[in-house]
Amino acid sequence: MSEKYYQSIGRRKTAIAQVRLFPVGSGKVTINNKDIKEYFDTEQLRHNAISPIREVGKTDTVDITVRAVGGGKVGQADAVKMALARVLVKYDESLKAVIKARGLLTRDARKKERKKFGHRGARRSTQWRKR
Repeated sequence: MSEKYYQSIGRRKTAIAQVRLFPVGSGKVTINNKDIKEYFDTEQLRHNAISPIREVGKTDTVDITVRAVGGGKVGQADAVKMALARVLVKYDESLKAVIKARGLLTRDARKKERKKFGHRGARRSTQWRKR
C-alpha cells in the first residue's frame, strides 16, 4: 500500500490507536493485521469503533488500517473511534461539522484513579470502629 494516506492518533484510558485512512478503497478495516470482525469479537465494539465512518457515510469508499496498543478491547475501540474521527477531518474538512456535532472529537480523559496509601483502594478506607 504505497498510495497516499492520512494518519492520526487517538487515545482512551491507556490505549493508543494509530489510524491510516486510504481514500481509494473498498471499505476494508484492518486492526493489528487482523480483520475487524476477528479483532473485536462483539458487534457492539465493532459498531463503536467505526461509528465515525458510519456517521459520514464513507463505509464503502475508504480502506483503514489500525495499530492499537495498550489497554483492553473497550479502551482500544474508543481510541480507534477518536483516531478515525480525527483522520476523517484531515481527509475532508467539510465533515468536521457532522463529526463534532456527534461529540466524536472530544477526548474522554477518564482514567483509573490510583490507590492511596492507608486505603484499601483509590477511595475505599479501612473499616472504622468507635469502640
